[in-house]
Amino acid sequence: MVGASTAERVERARAALAAAEQRTGARTVRAQHAAWSVPLPRAGAADAGRDHDATDDRVPVHAVDDPAGAGRGTGAGRVPGRSVVGAGGADDRPVAAPEGQRRTSLLTTERPPLPVPPALATVLPDGLRRGATTAVLGSTSLALGVVAHACAGGAWAAAVGQPDLGLLAASQAGVDLARLAVVPAPGADSATVLGALLDGVDVVLVGPAAVLTDADRRRLSARARERGSVLLPTVAWPGAAVVLAVEHARWTGVGAGDGRLRTRELRVRRTGRGSAAVPHAVDVVLPFPPPGDGVPAGPGRAPRPVQDRPVGLRLVG
Repeated sequence: MVGASTAERVERARAALAAAEQRTGARTVRAQHAAWSVPLPRAGAADAGRDHDATDDRVPVHAVDDPAGAGRGTGAGRVPGRSVVGAGGADDRPVAAPEGQRRTSLLTTERPPLPVPPALATVLPDGLRRGATTAVLGSTSLALGVVAHACAGGAWAAAVGQPDLGLLAASQAGVDLARLAVVPAPGADSATVLGALLDGVDVVLVGPAAVLTDADRRRLSARARERGSVLLPTVAWPGAAVVLAVEHARWTGVGAGDGRLRTRELRVRRTGRGSAAVPHAVDVVLPFPPPGDGVPAGPGRAPRPVQDRPVGLRLVG
């Protein structure tokens, strides 16, 4: 690597990280074939120092899922010396975005959205979009229901700064505890911990005990977009793409001095930006049906049977 430029070293590091993520299963990747456009340098001495990304001459390159080759493209159209991203996500930078379309990470565009509970389909019609920040305010149980269905679709999750989160309650909500990491009180290292988790975990839930500044929140949202992760705060988060806020709630099951709490009825209002800019409300009942009971687990995925999900706890470290 002697003499390699900074851009080349960064590109190689990203390729190695993507290959490691595929081998370890740290991220779920949908194998697919996609065509991307790689810019070619213009010929001629006048353009010798021109930035390739500023040129208009482009050649189509067919990207393939090639873990062994760290996602390098193959075919007659491949440009020597340029890394081409396949389904493995060797480089999370967009090579060429269509004119007028916002550039997003390839780690986001090549993977389908994560599944959500059917009761939230009207407020989250596109599922849990990768790279987006979706705030769930007013109900930890509602957030756990969202995490449970994401894990049932094959995602890994982490809960940071949520010291009151009960693992028994999470398990009863349908969360696969074998796919959940918990950091109850990260303290002053909250931003560092969250940044590291966003690099390798599909869904990161952020609670009130995470000590963050507004600048930290902006950087973390940008990192989630870059890495294709889902940021799921349970506290107010400036700039969140979607906000699910509980307006009204009531318990059922308790009589006049007898009975027990059985269900909780919520009125959930969605606000946000883009397609979520138009407010929309929906009534839901918690707990949601367990993931896998005939509930679709998302595009291209089969639901995981409830009896196949581990229910025990495992000590790590």
